[in-house]
Amino acid sequence: MQLQGKKILLAVSGSIAVYKSLILTRLLIKQGAEVRVIMTPASTDFVSALSFSTLSKNQVFSDVSSGDSWNNHVDLGLWADLMLVAPATATTLAKLANGIADNMVIACYLSAKCPIYFAPAMDLDMWVHPSTKNNIKKLKSYGNRMIDVGNGELASGLSGNGRMAEPEDIVQILQDHFAVSQDLIGKNVIVTAGPTYEDLDPVRYIGNRSTGKMGIAVAEACAERGANVTLVLGPSPITTTEEYVTIKVRSAEDMYEAVKQNFENADIVIFAAAVADYKPASVSDQKIKKADDDLKVPLMRTTDIAKTLGVIKGSRIHVGFALETQNGSVNAQAKLKKKNFDFIVLNTLADKGAGFGHDTNKISIYDENGLVEAHPLMSKKKAARNIIDALVHAL
Repeated sequence: MQLQGKKILLAVSGSIAVYKSLILTRLLIKQGAEVRVIMTPASTDFVSALSFSTLSKNQVFSDVSSGDSWNNHVDLGLWADLMLVAPATATTLAKLANGIADNMVIACYLSAKCPIYFAPAMDLDMWVHPSTKNNIKKLKSYGNRMIDVGNGELASGLSGNGRMAEPEDIVQILQDHFAVSQDLIGKNVIVTAGPTYEDLDPVRYIGNRSTGKMGIAVAEACAERGANVTLVLGPSPITTTEEYVTIKVRSAEDMYEAVKQNFENADIVIFAAAVADYKPASVSDQKIKKADDDLKVPLMRTTDIAKTLGVIKGSRIHVGFALETQNGSVNAQAKLKKKNFDFIVLNTLADKGAGFGHDTNKISIYDENGLVEAHPLMSKKKAARNIIDALVHAL
């Protein structure tokens, strides 16, 4: 069991959803975890500390002090392998985000050195309020991780988003957390993703069908394993998370400048973007009007980002991508040598379900000695994890 012997600090705040935390405590212990529970004073109006103490077999604290003695929040914060705030009310989220340490939960949070997850629970209007969204954004920017709310009937009688995630789902998330090695902690990773758009005039551009899904999955996989990630993302409809820095760009030149600015501190650069090879030689500042004759557009080369930085890569690890339609293996290995990659990820449009726009991909990984491993069709998230496994091996 992934939670065997793990030390979980469960922080409970005042919501009707606190009953789920009793179930959660039982499930965590059943998975072999050691659970310590802390409560906000408001949460004790819903469930007694005795209930959690009975289930966890540990003393439960709801105040920083008890009579003449001090309840050491620092020790609890240092003890835990993971802290989970569930349920996390709007009030508690605001206090967490702004460091208002007026109860045991916030004091422990400010002392914790472990990964921290929070599972919000509140009514629909509170959940969608800008102040709640800003507090969640701030908490994510600190490196904390949110467990998405569920959709359904709420305590007010309304129906919508705001329900605390189900205990079984939370347990699975924590199991997944501990199943992933934190072997990229301290590493600075740049990932490029998405297409680039090369403007012809204010209306038209040259581009490609990339959505950025694969590159974003790679960025998420790196962040999942502890890396400090900077994602340089071309025009993409995909929403990214707060778990890494995202720099949005449009053209190949924009992407090159963004990567170059972050290159000095990078340990690893993963070139997953589908960068345009050519751009219009000139860009009209007005819309080009339709004429009776054919339109000829002279094109010029864009900066080859991977090749240019490959010349000065030093001890950095460079990972390339190759999307091919024919002679995939030959072309990928030629690209690896030309651009000084440590290894390259090949996918081909000849494989059904692979390439642009799909949620799946079929990849093969090559290094200077040839094929390292070939993977069957799988989700891009899983493919990304396999790529990062190869990256860790290269390190």
